[in-house]
Amino acid sequence: MVLGIVLAAVSVAVIAWGRMTMQRGGTNIDPTKPALAIVTGGPFGFSRNPLYVGLMGLLLGIGLIFDTWWGVLALIPVFLILHSGVVLREEAYLERKFGEPYRAYKASVRRYL
Repeated sequence: MVLGIVLAAVSVAVIAWGRMTMQRGGTNIDPTKPALAIVTGGPFGFSRNPLYVGLMGLLLGIGLIFDTWWGVLALIPVFLILHSGVVLREEAYLERKFGEPYRAYKASVRRYL
């Protein structure tokens, strides 16, 4: 349970840090709205998708807190849907919109962890 609480707390902190960094970077947080800038600071310096990593960590943390396997098992379909349905589409969009600067960022920072 302690590990779950720590993981959930760290995940919420990463999500909050990522949101604040995006706001300061002058871009939309809502993935249905257009990206206005490439944000490379804060948690985006070690993961291109820290909000999604935080979401996955939160799901796992909640599963650990409640001592149930559903959180761990849910990670598999949630990750697959998030990866193929959101992340790959976002990356293609950002590459089309920002071109070489985004490709350089992509080459220097991992997708997840």
